[in-house]
Amino acid sequence: MTRITSVQSWYLGVTLPLILAAFLHQGFATVAPPTSPPHKDVRPDRGQYNVTNANGTVCLLAYMGLQLNMSFTSASLNKTVIDVFNLKPNETKSSGGCESDHAMLILSSDIDKINLTFGFILNTTSKKYHLSNVTLSALLTDMKERLSVTNGSLNYLRGTLGYSYMCRDEQTLNVSVNVSINTFQVQVQPFAVSGNQFGAAEECQLDEDDMLIPIIVGAALAGLVLVVLLAYLIGRKRSHAGYQTI
Repeated sequence: MTRITSVQSWYLGVTLPLILAAFLHQGFATVAPPTSPPHKDVRPDRGQYNVTNANGTVCLLAYMGLQLNMSFTSASLNKTVIDVFNLKPNETKSSGGCESDHAMLILSSDIDKINLTFGFILNTTSKKYHLSNVTLSALLTDMKERLSVTNGSLNYLRGTLGYSYMCRDEQTLNVSVNVSINTFQVQVQPFAVSGNQFGAAEECQLDEDDMLIPIIVGAALAGLVLVVLLAYLIGRKRSHAGYQTI
C-alpha cells in the first residue's frame, strides 16, 4: 500500500497546484487595470450601433454596452473626481463612415453632451483590423469644463477581415490617464459586412480562457478520481490475496 499512497500523494501534489493556477489565471485575466475607478452597480445596456454608407448599405456593425470612466474637475466640489457613466442606447445616435482600409463609428448624446468616436484601421496585407483611435468629448452637468481626450495609437478589438470580433467578458480600454472605457458583451465588425449581419465571430482571449479553465479543472479532477479508484481496486485485490489458504 506504500506504493499506492505515494502515487496518490504525487498526483495530489501535481493536481492541486494545477487547479489553483487555473483559478488564479482566471482572476488575473478578468481583472481590470488598477487605473479604472469602481464600477456602478448597474451594468450598461447593450446598444446596436450601425454605420451606413452614402449608398445606403451598412458598412459597420457594433453591438455592445459601454461604460465611461472619467476623471474631471467637479464644478460643485471644485476638485478632481472620478465618475462612471453608462452610455444609454435609447439616447445615443450613431453615425460615421467607411473606406477600404479605415472605418469610423461616432456615438453622440445631445442630452448628456457626449461625443465618442471609434476609429478602426485595416491592414490590407495581413487582412487584420483593430481599434486604433478613440476620441471622447464630454460636458456633463457637474463638469467645470469640457473633457476632451484622444488617442490614435491604440490596439484593441483585433479581428480578421470578413469576421466579427466578439468578447462576452468585460474589457477595459485605456484611452488616457483621465478616461477609460469598459465594454460589455461586445461584438463589432468594421469591414466586409454582408447582408447587414455579423460574420462568423472570432472570440477574444478572455472568452477562450474562460472556456479552457473548466476543461483543465475537470480533467484534473477526473484524473484524481481515476487514481483513487485504481488504488482502491489494487488494495482490495491485495487484501483478498492475503486470506488465501496455504
